[in-house]
Amino acid sequence: MKMIDITQASATLAEYTSNLTEEPVIITNDGQPVAALVTLENVDMETISLSTNPKFIALIEHSRARRRSEGGISSSQMRQRLGLNEV
Repeated sequence: MKMIDITQASATLAEYTSNLTEEPVIITNDGQPVAALVTLENVDMETISLSTNPKFIALIEHSRARRRSEGGISSSQMRQRLGLNEV
């Protein structure tokens, strides 16, 4: 993973993005990561939007905690309840 301090980031954005297929570029400020340039190959915008949405992340975490504490049903059972055929 390539790391560059924001004060030393003198290359153009195009130069940094040309290497993203190999590894992400982490931009730091005083040694602390503040941003990342990553390839979006095989990633859709909805995934990016949801994965960075704090409300969505909280919803997922709440659902996972509830499943751990209360249990759940298998995907097979869910398909049966919904009247869907097995895949």
